[in-house]
Amino acid sequence: MITKTNRFAFDWWVVQKRTIYLGIAILVLCGLAGAASLYVWKFGNPLRNVGTGVKTPAGARFISFEGDVRVIRASTRETITAKSDTELYPGDAVQTQESGRARIGMADGSTLIVRPNSIITVRDNVRDDDGKRTNVHVVVDSGQMSVRTEQQPEGTTNVVETPKTSSKLGEGTGASFGVNPEGTEEIRVNAGAIETTDQSGQKLSLVGGQYVAVNPSGTVSRPQRLLEVPVPSQPRDLDKLIVGTNGSATVALKWLRPPSGAAAYYRVEVATSPFFVADGRVIERDQLVAMEFNASDLRPGVYFWRVRATAATGQTSDWSDPKKFVVTSKGSGSQVAASNLSAELLGGNIYLVRGEAEPGTTIRAVGRETLVSTGKFQVQITAPAGAKEITVEALDPSGNSSSYKLALSGGGRGRD
Repeated sequence: MITKTNRFAFDWWVVQKRTIYLGIAILVLCGLAGAASLYVWKFGNPLRNVGTGVKTPAGARFISFEGDVRVIRASTRETITAKSDTELYPGDAVQTQESGRARIGMADGSTLIVRPNSIITVRDNVRDDDGKRTNVHVVVDSGQMSVRTEQQPEGTTNVVETPKTSSKLGEGTGASFGVNPEGTEEIRVNAGAIETTDQSGQKLSLVGGQYVAVNPSGTVSRPQRLLEVPVPSQPRDLDKLIVGTNGSATVALKWLRPPSGAAAYYRVEVATSPFFVADGRVIERDQLVAMEFNASDLRPGVYFWRVRATAATGQTSDWSDPKKFVVTSKGSGSQVAASNLSAELLGGNIYLVRGEAEPGTTIRAVGRETLVSTGKFQVQITAPAGAKEITVEALDPSGNSSSYKLALSGGGRGRD
């Protein structure tokens, strides 16, 4: 009997772990490549529009600002203090306090001027990648904003919205938009043309030299002839006036009629602040029919004054630009001390000048000034381009003055 034996020969391979991992990785990549090919076959190339769309431009920028100006970020709701390099993106809001004012440059070259106690929101600020078309959309939530547009290529839009209206601005247009606390609104067109749409969808075309009011229910008035700003004539800007024997001065404030529109009466304000904050106003007179007013009992110091007109229809003009004058006594030649002068760079050419001086001293630097009240002072200035030092002038109530040079490189000490 023959016994058959089956033999099985096995060859054992020794395979390293990394070879197994590599094989798995190759299978996964093959699977992904297959899935991607299937997606492209069914839906097309998802990257086909890359490089051909609209690019997001740099944000709107502050050209200049003064006083308390804040920015509320749309993305985080964080409130920050404005700086010269602060950019404004869609949804961001600019808030000026009682002492704040800002000038903002937009993507289409237009300029916004945000007045004190105002809030505006940048809704859109987009430029096509070829730079030929732009879309600017700004909302005036409260307060007052002026805008000036430049030449606009075809397809460009510049829209200013208020709670009750939406206005499309043409090129070369200068206009201002006011949103008042009582719910009324005003639109003034100084030059150019705008097309305004109210809440009901009704459109109204306005041209330079026209004004409309909007009542609390949203009804837009018929266009009126724009009442322009009265022109201050006396005292001239930076005039110095000497006090009398009683230690005070009476200053004759005079102005000219508005170049356009008929004024029924005028309002005049005199203040120690160029922003005319409530605490700084020393004289307020309304219903003045004559085009002059005597401001009496003004003690030595620096003053600002402005005037506006009101028509018989109730239309009011914008305020005139503040004019500054100085009431002083004859100086004795004494030195006016200012010490510990320093300049802190805020960004660009904007600096915060700090120092110490006797209370009652007026500090001037690069067209800005402040009155020292507690012994220490600070004033925000915009230095000339390329300037390495500025002159700081200190004036006392007796009419004496002294000048100091202040380095801008890092905040040097003042010197005579």
